[in-house]
Amino acid sequence: MSGRPMPCSPAEIGQLFLFEKLTPEQLGRLCAEGRVELFEPGPVYTEGEDATCFYVMLEGSVVLSRRVGADDVETNRTSQPGVYAGAMQAYVGDRVPQVYTNSMRVTEPTRFFVLPADTFAAVMREWFPMAVHLLEGLFFGSKNTQRTIGQRERLLALGSLSAGLTHELNNPAAAAVRATSTLRERVAKMRHKLAVIAEGPFSRDALAGLIEIQERTAERVAKAPSLSPLEAADREDALSDWLEDHGIEQGWQLAPTFVQAGLDTEWLEQVAAAVDPEILPGAVGWLNYTVETELLMNEIADSTARISHLVDAAKQYAQLDRAPYRTVDVHELLDSTLLMLSGKIGPRIEVVKEYDRTVPRIPAYPAELNQVWTNLIDNAVAAVNDAGGEGTLTVRTALHHDRLLVEFRDTGTGIAPEVRERIFDPFFTTKPVGEGTGLGLDISWRIVVDKHHGSLHAESEPGDTRFQVLLPLTAEQSDPTDPVDATEEPV
Repeated sequence: MSGRPMPCSPAEIGQLFLFEKLTPEQLGRLCAEGRVELFEPGPVYTEGEDATCFYVMLEGSVVLSRRVGADDVETNRTSQPGVYAGAMQAYVGDRVPQVYTNSMRVTEPTRFFVLPADTFAAVMREWFPMAVHLLEGLFFGSKNTQRTIGQRERLLALGSLSAGLTHELNNPAAAAVRATSTLRERVAKMRHKLAVIAEGPFSRDALAGLIEIQERTAERVAKAPSLSPLEAADREDALSDWLEDHGIEQGWQLAPTFVQAGLDTEWLEQVAAAVDPEILPGAVGWLNYTVETELLMNEIADSTARISHLVDAAKQYAQLDRAPYRTVDVHELLDSTLLMLSGKIGPRIEVVKEYDRTVPRIPAYPAELNQVWTNLIDNAVAAVNDAGGEGTLTVRTALHHDRLLVEFRDTGTGIAPEVRERIFDPFFTTKPVGEGTGLGLDISWRIVVDKHHGSLHAESEPGDTRFQVLLPLTAEQSDPTDPVDATEEPV
């Protein structure tokens, strides 16, 4: 909006701290090319509009604010003459978008010295060429440094995740290899035992009965119940005694396998009743190989299923072959991130999931939300490690009015009150030199606030730190057409 034009006095603007070192000729040029305007209470300019003017307050009171989600958050309120706002980066030219980065309104009749943006840029380059070069270097150097360090941080995060995924994949892969090797050995022994049985004095009916028992045994292995350690020990003792009483040597070696397969003395009685006493030891040995092969195949199936689950989690985390903006279940994103970071979290930190499964799916950029979860979990783990290494990480979801709440709570050292207001600033970190870049929370803030029109804030005291992410439930609040800054894209 425009104010009411008023006379411009070089002497008056020369008293402002911004212009006090200018010559009378320079002050005269400012008054000639600029103007003084009186604004009634209300808005002066709005964030996102083309930055056409540079404003310096002569008298009155101004309020600056920034848009966060659906709210205007006040960032500054002052009555100090000489404060300035508006097209403060006009000297950079078209190399950056020339728009207002905040909104300004006045709360009482307020006079401003108003300088057109192109005039402000011209006098800056003409009167202060060295300062302009320094300011340009600072501005673009800061952005380049932020981009470079941001890329480096994402590469480090990717390396950490890759190491964790490799560690997680190694366990089931090694188990599958061991089980396959053992299975090959057991199958060879089964073939040998079959040859021994075939050469023995066994009738056709006896062999048919043995095959039938083998089939029933395999079915029981697939349905084996879960026993407590005490129950398993009692059943193992009972089986060992039964095998010894029936003249089967080394029954104590067979009993643990039978117990793992869910077999008991009742089953052994059925076997004894189905075969002649003289072939019972051979039959039990044959069935032992059957049980072992079934258990080994179960182990291989479990291991390969675990590998498949980890690969699916990695794809879910990276959002491979998926649209960048879509409707998602945040619990799937949280679970995949926790799984990817399980190696870093370690066994000493208990992870508690307090999910409200009734919350709806939301429109979002899932790969970028996974980056937010990664940063917040990583900070929580570091805080717990600083507090001794043992603690709890609680991840909670819930509806909060018309938004989805995702909360990360840790029992770590907490955030000191004197730095709490700075934790989302770029390059600010409380970690030792070399361990943090200070961009994790800044990136998270921009993803949540700028990209998803949500909010991110922290509450902290020693032993109870909570980072709360609030995300809109509808696409109207989270616009998929928002421009994507390539420097902000997480890996």
